[in-house]
This record gives sequence, structure tokens and C-alpha cells, in this order.
Amino acid sequence: MTEEEAEAVRRRPGGRAARVRQAVLAATLEALAEEGITRLSIAGVAARAGVNETTVYRRWGSREKLVLDAMLTGSSEGIPVPDTGAVRTDLAAFARALAEYLATPAGRSVAQAASLSSGDPGLAKAWQAFWQSRLDQAGAIVDRAVDRGELPAGTDTALALELLCSPLQTRALLGHRPIGPDLPERLADLVLDGLRGRAED
Repeated sequence: MTEEEAEAVRRRPGGRAARVRQAVLAATLEALAEEGITRLSIAGVAARAGVNETTVYRRWGSREKLVLDAMLTGSSEGIPVPDTGAVRTDLAAFARALAEYLATPAGRSVAQAASLSSGDPGLAKAWQAFWQSRLDQAGAIVDRAVDRGELPAGTDTALALELLCSPLQTRALLGHRPIGPDLPERLADLVLDGLRGRAED
């Protein structure tokens, strides 16, 4: 086997590196859910994942980068960005996926961690990167709608997504009202009515 072939085997999808990454990220989300961000440590995550602490440091370098990767991976896999061909069904599908994700232990831990303010500059930077990455991904829904003429040019992408997602996050985190099965569609309609009504004023 040549050196190039050996390297390809080491990096193959589903190989040891991929399994280690999956185990560490899962352990990070578990630690977030059980201990909170302030008590989470790389040593604790490594013990949960059954790997050496040096392995985690070598791959992620810092607690902040590890938490960011876990949150981004968990939310990206749990809340895919739909492309149904119409903005209403895109928004409703995205809201439904978010509601379902927030009902899982991993989803709750990500939402709780991301909702906390932190005096730690490194963590604050990680939160900012997390929200910006999710906005960039989900913003494609609004961008496509503008291109199709379903929404006016200049639509505030961030505001549209905040209006769609905030009620779901509030209900999931505070628990004072359940997320009904028809809420995603209702929120999609309210957001579109607001965006289109504003454009007509």
C-alpha cells in the first residue's frame, strides 16, 4: 500500500477518526445538557467519550471550538434547511424541524446553552459564530423566495427567521405553552403576512 493509499484509509468516511469525532461531539452535547456550559470541561468530555484528553485538544484545540462544533453539528443535522420550491412550505418545514429538534435532549441542551449570556470572551465569540452560521444556512430560504418573487427585495432575512423561530424557542425553553402540531404553519403564515404587508405599505 502506498503512503497516499494509507492516508486515504486513515481519513475514509466512517473510519476511526469519524467515530471519535462523533463520540466526542455526542459527549459534549450530553455534558451541556447535564452540567451546563460553565462546568463543561474537555477532561470531562474526553472521559464520557472514552478517548484521551490529548485527542480532544489535538482536534479542537479549545473548549470553545469544541462546544461550537458540537452545537453546529447537532443543529445542522437536526434542523436541515428545506427546499420545497415555495417559501411558505420552506418556512413551515424549517419551523417543524426546529420544533422536533427542540423536543430532543440534544436540541434542548443546544438551545439552553446558546441562550445563556457569558462573560467569557471565548464563549461569547463561539455563540456569535454559532448564530451567524445558522443564519447563513437558513437564510437561503429567504434568498430563494426573493429570487422567485415571493418576497420583496431587501427583505430582512435575520428578522424573518427570528420571527419564525423565537416563539418555538420560547415555548421549548420556558415550557409555559406546548408547541401544537399546527404552530409551524401558523407561524409561517404570520411571518409572510408581515413581510408582504410591510412591502405593500
